[in-house]
Amino acid sequence: MVDYNPKDWFKALFTIHKADTVRALFPLLIFFMFFSGGIVYFENEYLKLSQTSVAKNINVMHTILGFAISMLLVFRTNTAYDRWWEGRRLWGSLVNNSRNLSIKLNILLSKSDPNEKLFFKELIPLYSSALINHLQESSQKLVHTDSSLNQRLESTTHKPNFIANLIIERIYHLRKTNIITAEELLTLDEEMKSFTDICGACERIKNTPIPYSYSVFIKKFVFIYVGTLPISFALTLGYYTIPVTTFIFYVMASLEIIAEEIEGPFGKDNNDLPMEKISKNIKNSVTEIFEKF
Repeated sequence: MVDYNPKDWFKALFTIHKADTVRALFPLLIFFMFFSGGIVYFENEYLKLSQTSVAKNINVMHTILGFAISMLLVFRTNTAYDRWWEGRRLWGSLVNNSRNLSIKLNILLSKSDPNEKLFFKELIPLYSSALINHLQESSQKLVHTDSSLNQRLESTTHKPNFIANLIIERIYHLRKTNIITAEELLTLDEEMKSFTDICGACERIKNTPIPYSYSVFIKKFVFIYVGTLPISFALTLGYYTIPVTTFIFYVMASLEIIAEEIEGPFGKDNNDLPMEKISKNIKNSVTEIFEKF
């Protein structure tokens, strides 16, 4: 995710970042510049339609369709942002539940074997790292001090479930050995369930994209709408049609590109969630809780 100052207008206006849609749309922008120039030349220099009454009524279609396409793009971006924000809320819940579980276990295990605390201090933060790799389908290795556990992790397909199972299994072992009471076990129940709930919700967002036909329709609609603009603008704007049409395409296509990027918030794009940073915060918080509290 890009770190920036939202109040810095100068940098936002005059800096072309690699996340800027200009880079992705540059070939199409060049295409529309030449396409618009060809339409203007053909209508005004060859057909001489600017001297006829056609120019008075040809803009009606674009006026009507412009409202429709603007509503579609607003709905598209709002839907994509809702998915991005839901992903951020889920990771915020993971931070809170990791801290809550750590605080409760740190108190409950205050008089027990220090190795019990060490187990949870290492495994709770490891869950967030495993979830990142799972959502990004990354093969990056997860490191744990227990070599046998590392081997089991490498041979496991769904690593977040494996780690959640180890945490829950260890907590139930604490109950069976009477280190914690049944009532204390119940206080840990919400946090134990939250790990798999958050993972399942993230998987739902990742594996359920916007319907293909809807996405394709918007792209075609934008392309056809902007592609027919020079036909009408050429009669009134002349060669000013070239920058006007290119800018309109840039605005509309940029909204679609931004929506495409943020609707899948768990990737490695510039506008995706900073999961590595959040995971690091979880590790720092959990480590502090078990070592200093």
